[in-house]
Amino acid sequence: MNSIWHEFLAATGARIDQDLVTDFGDPPGELSAACTAPIVSPLTHLRLIAVGGPEAAVFLHNQVTSDIKHLATDAAQHSAWCSAKGRMLASFLVFRSGADYQLQLSADLLTMIVKRLQMFVLRSKVTIVDLSGNREIFGLAGPHAVEALQALGLPVPDGPLNTAVGSAGLVIRLDSARFQIVTSTEDAAALWRRLAAHARPVGTAVWQWLDIQAGIPLITERTREEFVPQMANFERLGGVSFHKGCYPGQEIIARTQYLGKVKRHLYRAHSASPLAAGDTIYSATSPDHPCGMVTNAAPAPAGGYDALAVVQENFVAGGDLALAAPGGPRVDLELLDG
Repeated sequence: MNSIWHEFLAATGARIDQDLVTDFGDPPGELSAACTAPIVSPLTHLRLIAVGGPEAAVFLHNQVTSDIKHLATDAAQHSAWCSAKGRMLASFLVFRSGADYQLQLSADLLTMIVKRLQMFVLRSKVTIVDLSGNREIFGLAGPHAVEALQALGLPVPDGPLNTAVGSAGLVIRLDSARFQIVTSTEDAAALWRRLAAHARPVGTAVWQWLDIQAGIPLITERTREEFVPQMANFERLGGVSFHKGCYPGQEIIARTQYLGKVKRHLYRAHSASPLAAGDTIYSATSPDHPCGMVTNAAPAPAGGYDALAVVQENFVAGGDLALAAPGGPRVDLELLDG
């Protein structure tokens, strides 16, 4: 996190642990507000990479799972970058910013992904730039979020995964009640003050809980190379094109899809005990090997922890799932909507 932005947030009451804004002094109240009130959160768990140059579109199209060539200037899309074995190295929200493409990803993967992407540039006319020093991301959600944007003179994109550019930054509409705002670090403090007049400031964990409710997984260092995209629902999120040309892992991903070999699926999970990305899930009927893994987790407003988890489907109905080891804390699953 940029040191100036870090100091500003701390001065406004943010409690920060290892660059993550844990809360603004009232974690339970902030979680409760996520269900009933407009909230604004600094998304310090995310970072941005800019991919530019005359051949940026072709380069990205040949590397990631989504159809970059047909990404409109006012649109965003989910995507992933995979290993040759079809396992996700990172998940992205990709959108246009002028002539450049911006990739939003987990902060703990930034350095590795930038370095690895640069290895594939070779002689292509492509630039890859880490934007973490001069871009900040806010999340705005809840009832009256649209009105808050309008009151600040910010544009309101028409529909989900549409974008719009205003004088203070770029707005991405995630769904009917959730937006992201990407702004310069220079303008971040002034914009934050204006947003905080219309929405309650909350810690990053509140936004992570909202992502879980929306069924949006995020690949992090602890889950890197654990899943093919279909296990994490990326084909349903529009993050996989089965009609484009080759990209790393494409053959395995396509074969998995067309042969119906996806035996692990994404579920919403709950436990009274703490959950974290990368935690394993076991079934009493198969105690020697884990049958699932947590992708993302956050404290739940009603108590305990909510999560997204990839679980082998033939162990789901048994209802005997446990965290970390057979006989561990109970984990309950529910199907994602749709």
